[in-house]
Amino acid sequence: MRQVRLIDENGTQVGVVDTREALRMAKEREYDLVLVSPNAVPPVARLLDYGKWRYEQQQAEKEARKKAKRTELKSMKLRPKIEAHDYNTKVGHIRRFLEEGHKVKVTIMFRGREMAHQELGYKLLERIAKDLEGIGFVEMRPEMLGRDMNMVMAPGAKPSAPVAPAASSGNPA
Repeated sequence: MRQVRLIDENGTQVGVVDTREALRMAKEREYDLVLVSPNAVPPVARLLDYGKWRYEQQQAEKEARKKAKRTELKSMKLRPKIEAHDYNTKVGHIRRFLEEGHKVKVTIMFRGREMAHQELGYKLLERIAKDLEGIGFVEMRPEMLGRDMNMVMAPGAKPSAPVAPAASSGNPA
């Protein structure tokens, strides 16, 4: 006959009892007999309402997921020729996103002849990085992807390295 160390529904140790006796006590008190530590000598079993315990575990997991911080990648699109008020509005939105803890992908969209003046996009992104220094830092330096120039900023106060333009094509404008 195998024996178990029994813990009752209140958490107090009953002691070492036969398995059949532990099952009888569980049935008598309308609880489940749950093996807590099968590798211990003797194994440890506990009287508890397993359905209620499982429900409480699920609720705790649900609450933990709810409190977990979710970061999104927000996106802000600009054009190289942007007026001061529009620029300030866009920077205000980026600032708010960073303060909320989100990463922000800043995209400069080039059209037509604007492609010949990519340095304007670099200067604009450099200006954004400088204006938001202390609130966010440049996580991904500006790079061209097709007709768009992208830069990713992350929240935090890491020192932002100056954004240097890539090697130009050698055409002095």
